[in-house]
Amino acid sequence: MELGYDGPLYILAFDHRGSFQKKFFGVTGEPTAKDVERISDAKHVIFEGFLRAVDEGADRTSAGLLVDEQFGAAIARQAKADGLILAMPVEKSGQDEFDFEYGDEYGKHIEEFDPTFTKVLVRYNPAADGAMNERQAKRLRELSDWLHERGRKFLFELLVPATEGQLGSVGGDADRFDKEIRPDLMRAAIAELQQSGVEPDVWKIEGLDRREDCEAIAAQTRVGGRDKVACVVLGRGADDAAVDHWLRQGAGVPGYIGFAIGRTIWWNPLKEFVDGTAPREDAAARISANYRRFIDVYEGR
Repeated sequence: MELGYDGPLYILAFDHRGSFQKKFFGVTGEPTAKDVERISDAKHVIFEGFLRAVDEGADRTSAGLLVDEQFGAAIARQAKADGLILAMPVEKSGQDEFDFEYGDEYGKHIEEFDPTFTKVLVRYNPAADGAMNERQAKRLRELSDWLHERGRKFLFELLVPATEGQLGSVGGDADRFDKEIRPDLMRAAIAELQQSGVEPDVWKIEGLDRREDCEAIAAQTRVGGRDKVACVVLGRGADDAAVDHWLRQGAGVPGYIGFAIGRTIWWNPLKEFVDGTAPREDAAARISANYRRFIDVYEGR
């Protein structure tokens, strides 16, 4: 199977686990069966919003969802049965160092759910802990090889957290780090991972403030004949204005094909549903509207 993906691709992401159970339900540690039921039901509201968006005009050939097995197994099975684009994570939640949620059993879980994309979230700063980066790259190479040997697509979410020294070099200003330092670090991280044999079909990329940075990132993902490899913009839980700006920078850049946005779409409507201040149907309707609006922004409508 050829490396890469022909877009467009608009993913509604709700594979959040540890942070989701804590911030929405105050659950720390291992959730009880009752906790799992409540959390899973909240995730189903997001899914209902996604299905409503498809019913209201979102193109099902480009609309996708990213959901976890822990709280979204039933959603994943329904999405697969309905022929929807489905992505599922294999990383342990909430860790600085990438490792597999199900250890050596990751392949069995992927084959059971048969998602369109297998997704990882990886924190990788080329100037940070070199030994940790090597360990991560080794595991990611193993997964990359396993997926491609079986004709499966690989979605890679790259986060580049600042080191203390990098943040100090811009006076502790996170916005300056994002604008002045992170773009080059992202490109270097992608290059290092490629050199380690890690070959995603789609890179899930933090928002960039300048179009030329999007162009440089896309060019790196496609270097060396990787001509169909693609990028999607992730939302970082930012406000609408910031995400709109990032989408407009990426839209139209060769190699950029869409987005994977989560909290910015569903956080407020879902919080109101969980708190009992918004009916289920209203929350789903707002999630649908928010998701479709971002598609319109990306497509320049």
